[in-house]
Amino acid sequence: MKPIAITLGDPAGIGAEVAAKWLAQLQVEKNLQQDTPWLLVGTPWALEAGAQVAGVSLPNIATVTKVEDVTATISLYDIGLNKPADFRWGEVQAACGRVAVESVEWAAKACLANQLDAMVTCPLNKEAIHAAGFVDDLGHQEILARLSGASWTATMLMTPGLRVAHLSTHKSLIKAAQYVTKEAVLEKLRLIESTVTQWGIAAPRIAVAALNPHGGEGGILGREEIEEIAPAVAQAVALGINVVGAIPADSVFTRAINGEFDVVLALYHDQGHIAIKVHNFHESTTATLGLPFVRTSVDHGTAFDIAGKGVADPTGLQAALTTAQQIVNGALE
Repeated sequence: MKPIAITLGDPAGIGAEVAAKWLAQLQVEKNLQQDTPWLLVGTPWALEAGAQVAGVSLPNIATVTKVEDVTATISLYDIGLNKPADFRWGEVQAACGRVAVESVEWAAKACLANQLDAMVTCPLNKEAIHAAGFVDDLGHQEILARLSGASWTATMLMTPGLRVAHLSTHKSLIKAAQYVTKEAVLEKLRLIESTVTQWGIAAPRIAVAALNPHGGEGGILGREEIEEIAPAVAQAVALGINVVGAIPADSVFTRAINGEFDVVLALYHDQGHIAIKVHNFHESTTATLGLPFVRTSVDHGTAFDIAGKGVADPTGLQAALTTAQQIVNGALE
């Protein structure tokens, strides 16, 4: 089995802390999940700082200079960026943004070279990566699409009992509504169906959320459901995709939680994120569809408000790691 990379994220956030807590818990359980070699990607100083604020000791971690050197269950690839002299927890710093992006880029390139089975990402901060000069990247999804050349990607959030893919994520609400077109909806439905099938769910049952209140009320409250979503759903059905919609957003997620659908296609960022995080935030994780490799992530951000305080919860990271293993094995639950 090839290693799975874990990028440690922005050092000023909680990524290294939750990674350190996860490693400490593995030591307590005396279970380093030996079926998977884990390769941490980032800087030793960030991981050590995370362990210090978490109040835990780290296991023996082998430092490697290339993926081929990974032989231990836990290894670290040091991207070689020094700790800034004015490092501060919980603040936007260009140096920390650079650490986060270069870690992601290294892991993604190793995935593209087929050296890794997957990558799991701890959070980065959008302001920090822009301060570091990566002005065209809004987040992980854009960085990974840039490196891989993927033309169509989608974010899918997962938590026990609910999976939500997104038509769009990092768009203003006005632009997100304008993005609800027949072409975009159909392409995302095709992407969801093909990817989720590869991940182990045969003939996934997909529901498309409505954009407008009450599904548009027959055009009275908006015509996107009639003019864009319904034609896309009809064409998808003709292609053999098991999909229905548009279903009013105030009921579709409850129906999915009750077992009627495997995936809901949400039409903009908060429509899907709110449903996931209200249902079960602590165990939620993110996966990116459309990449030529497996990428999962914690579903929380850098949490600058609690960074450096030792109170971050590693449950999301454990969920992201478990999900990555399931996808790699074609056995998504």
